[in-house]
Amino acid sequence: MEDPREDGAGAARREPETTELGRRVDRFVRARVFPRESVLDRGGPEAAEALAALRAEARAEGLWALPLPAGLGGGGLSFGAYAEFAEAEGASDHGPAALGSAPLLDVTMLARYGRPEVRDAYLERLVAGEIRSCYAMTEPGVPGTDPFRTATRAERHPGGGWLVTGRKWFTSGAAGADLVTVMARTSGAAGDREGLSLLLVPTASAGFRVVRELPVLGAPGQYEIALDGVRVPADHVVGEPGGALAIAGERLLLGRTLRCLRWLGQAQRAFDLMCERAATHGGSGGPLADRQLVQALVFDALLVLRTTRPLVREAVALVAAGRDARTEVGLAKVAAARMLQQVADSAIQIHGAAGLGPDTPLPALFRTGRAARILDGPDELHITSVARRVLRAYGRTGRTGPPVMGAGAIS
Repeated sequence: MEDPREDGAGAARREPETTELGRRVDRFVRARVFPRESVLDRGGPEAAEALAALRAEARAEGLWALPLPAGLGGGGLSFGAYAEFAEAEGASDHGPAALGSAPLLDVTMLARYGRPEVRDAYLERLVAGEIRSCYAMTEPGVPGTDPFRTATRAERHPGGGWLVTGRKWFTSGAAGADLVTVMARTSGAAGDREGLSLLLVPTASAGFRVVRELPVLGAPGQYEIALDGVRVPADHVVGEPGGALAIAGERLLLGRTLRCLRWLGQAQRAFDLMCERAATHGGSGGPLADRQLVQALVFDALLVLRTTRPLVREAVALVAAGRDARTEVGLAKVAAARMLQQVADSAIQIHGAAGLGPDTPLPALFRTGRAARILDGPDELHITSVARRVLRAYGRTGRTGPPVMGAGAIS
């Protein structure tokens, strides 16, 4: 089975194809997805119908599930090749779902660590978009950055399999999901560094329920879920019992890198809107573009875009090569989240009142940027983790000059 992170000569040979694919993806998102965003944002039957139409169009144009394994019905692109146009796809929050790449993390995880029975039952259907999956790790009252305090428990059932009991929240897409991967404690006590496992839970199981929706700054899509003695088959453990942290860490590195790419795409979208507004609107004194304070906002936005993109690309290269990317992903995640918030805020400022209303995507882009500084680990977590890793390298080597950065030199 193809590894979605694989990079190398195969990806290099596909570079012209990938470039053309990037143009096609960009055109699709701008021409097809952008105009339907207001419908998709509202949810409900009309949104489901619009998403189904977009997916049919993506299939007809050969753009479906491009980074997912070809043997499962996807496009078979490596992660490195997909990263070349992930920005364009992610310029809309609905782009990955419309183009079929949304389940990349779950497909990758199950392809690598799922039992054969699970792979056979679910992978092709996930790639085809017939079923949906989500991931549940964070719990009410427990910092998501401290998985050792996980309170959800999975206990052996006398008749085989597991009984899972607990609550999770800020679980993206849980209301429409058919499967949810749950982190639960299968041995030990809260606080122990061992004994955490991942279990794939069918949401149709007795005892599973969606407790409530948790709008993020007013936006839907996040949920609190309860598992009240949900019985899970023994073969639905992902990886080995007790091995959750290694798999979750791998997933987080890939997921954060994907988010950074998509945030770049969204920031570029906000920048384009800002510049178009400045060039075409103004008053009796001329266009906004002639005002120095507007020019300063444009300069600062371009600067942060141009300086963040290389950080993200460095993280992509290391993740694609399967190398230690923790430092680079931490840097990229903080930089990209701050960048999106800053660029969207500047674009709103130049639009004035129009930037606060429903006629542009700027409120949604700003909301994403602000939430990005907390979701997938708050800025403070990444700052301290990266700094400690760097400082440990100095202490370990005893050198007085800076250690070599990048390429996983600091671990």
